[in-house]
Amino acid sequence: MTKYKPVDPIKSPRFSGIRTFMRLPHTQKLENVDFAIIGVPSDAGASFRTGQREGPSAIRRTSALLRHHNPILKISPFEYLSGIDYGDLPVVPGYIEEGYKRIEESLFPIVDNGIIPILLGGDHAISLPELRAIAKKHGPVSLIHFDSHSDTIDEYFGMPYNHGTPFSRAIEEKLLLVDSSIQVGLRGSVYSSEHLEIPRKLGLEVLTTSDIKGMGLEETINAIKERVEGTKVFVSFDIDFVDPAYAPGTGTPEVGGFNSTETLKLVRGLEGLNFVGFDLVEVLPSFDPSEITSLLASNIIYEFISLLSINKRDGIF
Repeated sequence: MTKYKPVDPIKSPRFSGIRTFMRLPHTQKLENVDFAIIGVPSDAGASFRTGQREGPSAIRRTSALLRHHNPILKISPFEYLSGIDYGDLPVVPGYIEEGYKRIEESLFPIVDNGIIPILLGGDHAISLPELRAIAKKHGPVSLIHFDSHSDTIDEYFGMPYNHGTPFSRAIEEKLLLVDSSIQVGLRGSVYSSEHLEIPRKLGLEVLTTSDIKGMGLEETINAIKERVEGTKVFVSFDIDFVDPAYAPGTGTPEVGGFNSTETLKLVRGLEGLNFVGFDLVEVLPSFDPSEITSLLASNIIYEFISLLSINKRDGIF
């Protein structure tokens, strides 16, 4: 039986070959696949800087630096997992609702085959059609949302869909288990004194950056895991969760955030949860001249893969 794994960097230089994630095989065959890296190159929902459509290719390019063993989590993911780079889902530039339909329709067969998607954005608006596809298979799921923004406004210039609205729409459509979902890292100036109460009124738990700095990382990890315990989990990671000193290549940066080490520690701390999907969004290569943002993004995705491999080893999926 074919098992898909990356090219061995000892046998083939990392600067060679087609730029798939970690140089995984590019295929759309779904047999014997545990997870799939999938690009969603859409920035139709961006409200300030655009160009997130180039995010998937930038993340793939920097991911060639990743090696096969994770010394912190003490696991070699591809000893346990078969993974592919599926390529990109179809999008419609400039037409967000038609793009949503195509993303959902194209993603569902992958999810329906029991494959865990790891989606590369794109702006954060793409999370809504992703959650629609996942809910068709799994029903409502819990959300762990790392971000400096809540993305729960009701509308933008009178319109219901942009990268600031996906989770208000997801809650309306009953795609989320609100009582076991959590937003992590909110910070920065907001539109009004009531703005931070919007996600709380929708039923989400909110841990601001100030909360986390006071609690510490270990207590934060415990709070996240306690919130989603016993449920199926979708992780949505906006790269602007990270301080722009470490991740400048993003559309709406907010100062006063987390460094790379803190970020990786929080992600690794999710070990043992029942994941049904992940996305990483808002990488904007044109503001990332040294590629440190896409490099961090590719490392976060590597940690997602490592978490899945621990689950596979331990029989969680």
